Amino acid sequence: MAVIETRNLTYTYPSAPRPSISDVSIKVEKGQFVLITGPSGCGKTTLCRTFNGLIPHFYQGELTGDIVVAGQDAAKHPTMEMAKHVGLVFQNPENQLFALSVEKDVAFGLENLGFSREEMRKRVDWALNLTGIYDLRERSPHEMSGGQQQRVAIAAVLAMQPEIIVLDEPTSFLDPLSAEKIFEVIHEFNQKLGITVVLVEHRLDLTAKYADHIIIMDEGKVCFDGDTREILSKQETRLMGVGIPKATLLYEMLQKDGAKLGNTIPLSSEELAKIVEEALGR
Repeated sequence: MAVIETRNLTYTYPSAPRPSISDVSIKVEKGQFVLITGPSGCGKTTLCRTFNGLIPHFYQGELTGDIVVAGQDAAKHPTMEMAKHVGLVFQNPENQLFALSVEKDVAFGLENLGFSREEMRKRVDWALNLTGIYDLRERSPHEMSGGQQQRVAIAAVLAMQPEIIVLDEPTSFLDPLSAEKIFEVIHEFNQKLGITVVLVEHRLDLTAKYADHIIIMDEGKVCFDGDTREILSKQETRLMGVGIPKATLLYEMLQKDGAKLGNTIPLSSEELAKIVEEALGR
């Protein structure tokens, strides 16, 4: 069942000369881990802003086509209503952290939705434990590292217990090791809690292995939409300049040199190592 569906969605920012996204039709199924990627300025962030109603309610501009999220028409329902279904984590965590302590930041959304004090306490503790920052609950977010701040931002979204989490390049300010830890946490939420994850990211070496569905955009349009392994193995994909995982490229080079490595295309170094081990053992 689709939890996000757009049909011929086109949006132009106020005073912009041309649409930021054009004629976008996609479906995201419940429980999927979806990766959206593409060159800078291709419309990824704009598309994500339509999922929780920031477009058109906050950014205004001209929106045409249809967008249904969690059974709601996102263009007609207010952003506060959509926030019950969709949690958005921004590229820079400082943009959504402003309270004097971690737990107050995590509780903010719950306060706005009118949850009881008891329920708020339960949800905040649950989200802090889940993201591994319970011991930091009394710290000021602005005294923390980028990785810790990102965990606070994710905890604040998780506390709302949305059906869908949308993350817009959430680790762009982090080193690869810190980013990997964040992606592992997000993947765990997807697997254990059944939360639908939509991740905007260009670092496919770190993220492709988690995604069962990939959407590649360019110049505001969807160019490819489907199975991650299948799409990342297409020659057309790399001609667009998408950063194909190094393990995928190496696998293809080995295949061309005559290595018999089977038909499962690896998306990570761990998967490639396993394929090579199995091939050597035969």
